[in-house]
Amino acid sequence: MKKYIYILSMCTAAMFATSCVGDLDQYPHEEITSESVYTSLQNYKSVLGKIYVSMVTKGQEKDGNLDLSSNRGEDYMRCYFNLQEVGTDEAAYTWLSGENLTDISNLSWDANNPWVADMYYRIYYNIALCNEFLRNATDEKISGFSESERSEIVHYRAEARFMRALFYYHAMDLFRNIPFVTENDPVGSYIPPRYMAKDMFGYIESELKAIENDLLSKDECPYGRASKGAAYTLLAKLYLNAKTYIDETRYNECVAACQSAIGQGYSLESDYKKLFNADNHLRTNEIIFTLPVDANTTISWGSSTYMVCGAINQKSKTQKATDYGVTKGWSSMRIRQAVSDLFDDDDKRGEFYTKGQTARVTAMEDEFTGYLSTKWTNLNDNGEAASNTDLGGVNTDYPLFRLADVYLMYAEATARGGNGNMTTALGYVNDLRERAFGYNSHNVTKADLTKDGCIFFLKERARELYWECTRRTDLIRFNLFTTADYLWEFKGGVSDGTSVESKYNYYPIPSAELTANPNLKNEEY
Repeated sequence: MKKYIYILSMCTAAMFATSCVGDLDQYPHEEITSESVYTSLQNYKSVLGKIYVSMVTKGQEKDGNLDLSSNRGEDYMRCYFNLQEVGTDEAAYTWLSGENLTDISNLSWDANNPWVADMYYRIYYNIALCNEFLRNATDEKISGFSESERSEIVHYRAEARFMRALFYYHAMDLFRNIPFVTENDPVGSYIPPRYMAKDMFGYIESELKAIENDLLSKDECPYGRASKGAAYTLLAKLYLNAKTYIDETRYNECVAACQSAIGQGYSLESDYKKLFNADNHLRTNEIIFTLPVDANTTISWGSSTYMVCGAINQKSKTQKATDYGVTKGWSSMRIRQAVSDLFDDDDKRGEFYTKGQTARVTAMEDEFTGYLSTKWTNLNDNGEAASNTDLGGVNTDYPLFRLADVYLMYAEATARGGNGNMTTALGYVNDLRERAFGYNSHNVTKADLTKDGCIFFLKERARELYWECTRRTDLIRFNLFTTADYLWEFKGGVSDGTSVESKYNYYPIPSAELTANPNLKNEEY
């Protein structure tokens, strides 16, 4: 049975049930205060649990008692997937008008877009949770606890700092120049300064380095919590994309961060499909950082439930929802031909339902155009359904960081001039391909890795990591997200694809926030 740290006391839930619109570190005025919450080790653990679970739930109930009053009211990961995938070649969204995702899909959003605003406020709500925890986890605040309890809270404190660094990384990647607030800033009507991407990059880097010794190692860290490996992986992502964020290359640093992550002792799972099924909590050999999901304790319409149910065509006469461990499909998403064409027939990673579906997306809101991704399921290893999604959600956890991604980052950074070993890099890539095909006849050479500006990696990352919320960032790193150098069906809202303005390489700060904080602005919007 899965074990989670996400059982929250009602006092903790009440403490954080507030909106942060216009006030990025708002402290809720509740009868229950920090003085009455931070009184035991278990309460610290419960609040830390709230920080983690805030990525996969909307609040204390599936459709009620929401953490935030927002436009769409969806959880963090549903918002994040939409902003990272729906506008790319990896996803064709069916219910564009009904879900108000047309502008996201067409790369034509503005500062009033509801999904952009919801993502922004989800991020900063979560940062506020981290800041409040850290205010109450200083050495002075925990001085009254026993030595063993203080030692445990020091680990919790490092994890809260990691989560805050992750949220700030998402904010910088999505919005670039952003407001900045920490636990050291005043509580209440505080107007945060604007940090440029270079400043934010430096802060995230310094935080991840500072907490290294206080995070638990892979073998010590309880399931669902952030280990040293998670911090190394986030550092690698930061460094690999440094050219995008600060117009500098940090490939040597990316290689070193990847080496540190790999050095934690991770290994590839032999069966790719098992990384995305309802027993994927057993894959801690490859999954470095995961977001636990459970039909009874972490319920929402997003996260991995979104992945499983969204890819099932409920109008299909042949595709059956029960084959994927659920009772109903949503007909939400397909994959565009530009990506499905990247897979050889015998590549086991290409999990697509094709019967009755055309490969090419000829109409965005036609669920029969574009193949259906069946990468994610709600089936146990024995092929049985793990939960009933009519009443709850799936039991499939969301693997946010995997060793496969670290292998590809190491190899790409090395191929781009980093001081890694090219033979090692090639070995990592071919390890992934041998898992994908079951034999080595599809292995690549060193020349393949460096050809045409390392474009191999953009394609291989799509094959290995599709629908894992990396695609937008990857396309931007290769300067192909907005340009005419690479087109896919309905890029820019045009059937054959078209370029769009470069400002769409990032999202605008929501209009309401610009009004609330005069320090912020959107130069290109």
